[in-house]
Amino acid sequence: MPEGHSIHRLARQFQDVFAGRRLKVSSPQGRFSEGAARLDGHLLMEAVAHGKQLLLKFDHDLFLHVHLGLYGAWSFGGDKTFAGASSIGAPRRIGERESGSSEAEPEYNGPPEPVGAVRVRLVSDHGWADLRGATTCAAITLDEAAAVLGRLGPDPLRNRPGDREEFIRRLRKRKTAVALLMMDQTVLAGVGNIYRAEVLFRQAVDPWTPGSALDAETAGRLWDDAVATMSDGVRDGKIVTTPPALWTSGAGKASDAEAHFVYKRQGLPCRACGTEVGMAEIGARKLYWCPGCQV
Repeated sequence: MPEGHSIHRLARQFQDVFAGRRLKVSSPQGRFSEGAARLDGHLLMEAVAHGKQLLLKFDHDLFLHVHLGLYGAWSFGGDKTFAGASSIGAPRRIGERESGSSEAEPEYNGPPEPVGAVRVRLVSDHGWADLRGATTCAAITLDEAAAVLGRLGPDPLRNRPGDREEFIRRLRKRKTAVALLMMDQTVLAGVGNIYRAEVLFRQAVDPWTPGSALDAETAGRLWDDAVATMSDGVRDGKIVTTPPALWTSGAGKASDAEAHFVYKRQGLPCRACGTEVGMAEIGARKLYWCPGCQV
């Protein structure tokens, strides 16, 4: 599932290329026809990301609410003024990677014919965006959007005043294993399996430690590292949690095999202590950790 940095990249792209423009909204697949009709012809005012939720606000106080889930992705295209990634979301390989900058379509005369099950298509005078495979795609009201956001914990990529303290409070009041709490969207919004494993490793926290057993300093370090690593992901379009000293590429970039400390490295030696990286099931998801460093 795309993690929070991808959703923030999506919000940034929508803000850059669609905000302030009147959009044609349709559902080529047909499953979102009623919702599309409620949004069609209105100005997009703002794109907001919180955790894994994307909210596109229109000028009549309706929102397009999208949660990509495991298989959702947006694709984009347009004329020479329409810059940005050509695709953001699933499918992906190791980590989260979006396609590179979209190229201007020669003699752009509007969007191409829809390919596949396009749930919703947004079209401006300069470009288009197609959504496929999302778990949630709905036209919702202002109150409904507030309810969506109200169910979520603080988002490290928004990092608003008081968010750090609120995360620490929510984490430490629960007796649940911290590995589960780091992916509980009511505790911490936007962190998925990769950031969970990597941040816990980087801060040397035993994944099975109850949240209530962590001191405030350790909990604060988890927040700070989530802010730092996820901000890097927004900038780079890929989750890389290892330092350049561990990269061998002459291009100064981490290869897929070098990008992480523990994620999907079960059975391999820990990059820090040499202990075999472990993998276990917790909360129906795979957890990766180092039994030597995280004690």
